[in-house]
Amino acid sequence: MSDNENEVKSISAVDFHKLYLENRGSVTILDLREPDEILVHPLDGTVKVPFSKIGSGLSSIPNDKPVYVICRTGDFSQEVTEILTDRGYIAYNVLGGYDEFIKLSVSDEIYIDAKKLRCPGPIVKVADTLRDLPAGTHASVEATEDAFYSDIKVWCERTGNKLEELTAADGIIKAKIVKTDSNSSKNENKVLTSEQNDKTFVVFSGDLDKTIAAFIMANGAASLGRNVTMFFTFWGLNILRKPRKVKVAKNFIEKMFGMMMPRGTTRLGLSRMNMFGAGAKMIRAIMKKKGVASLEELIADAISHGVRIVACQMSMDIMGIHKEELIDGVELGGVATFIGSGEKSDMSLFI
Repeated sequence: MSDNENEVKSISAVDFHKLYLENRGSVTILDLREPDEILVHPLDGTVKVPFSKIGSGLSSIPNDKPVYVICRTGDFSQEVTEILTDRGYIAYNVLGGYDEFIKLSVSDEIYIDAKKLRCPGPIVKVADTLRDLPAGTHASVEATEDAFYSDIKVWCERTGNKLEELTAADGIIKAKIVKTDSNSSKNENKVLTSEQNDKTFVVFSGDLDKTIAAFIMANGAASLGRNVTMFFTFWGLNILRKPRKVKVAKNFIEKMFGMMMPRGTTRLGLSRMNMFGAGAKMIRAIMKKKGVASLEELIADAISHGVRIVACQMSMDIMGIHKEELIDGVELGGVATFIGSGEKSDMSLFI
């Protein structure tokens, strides 16, 4: 990178490639390519403003994070980086543009560090990293969770990717993967269509341990590329409640229900050994110590990976829970929504 404040900052395709794989959530990536170019060669997680419309599109570019500007060859991005710099942005031009970026993705082996991550963390990280990279990408993965040795074999088999090598020594599991084109007729691990592999979870329980298990399985299914629907009913609705009280008009019975039920994930108890809430605190402390994602993180990951979170309208009406009390990302549905999801699934679990 260039460090002279009087010059337009730039980043090499190699460094940008690493940033994109490992830390793209901490920056804004501005993609200047035209829609037809993006359609053929998509780049996920970007702000898309075609160079031809940059004059009217500048207002849509956030300035709360560094901006990395990319076009096809690096020429247009140079000009836009200059404009953004003049406007006070911290901006970097990606040298060589998408053409150089994609060469690195195809020819070089990328490294995925999944050590110390707990299930479903390693598989989710592999899936997230490879999702937007082209067929032919080679990846070397390292993990320390024993279950990864089995999980990565199943993940490759069910997603159609090729597992070239898998070893375990000195507490570290190493896997070498080649991303393949799952749509290719030559793919030996041809997967079934999405509808044949959808997963549906009915979450009836409001227990912390059962909820954690449900979201771990849902995130794992999403990492396999499956469409996942989680249908929350009766006591499971408390999981979706906002932790703070929301002012909504309620009758006496609804107010009584609201007072007696836990509000949000932080107040859920255990199905066994709850010990007036001490057990739940112990479980959370152990999860943190072991590096297992918290329930709140699991829910956020599920929503970000496209897991469909549905609250049962009938149960809400009975228990006096209003839509305004639910966390963001929840949709309302009824029995037809559940049946429709179940009919497209090869697995439905009642929790």
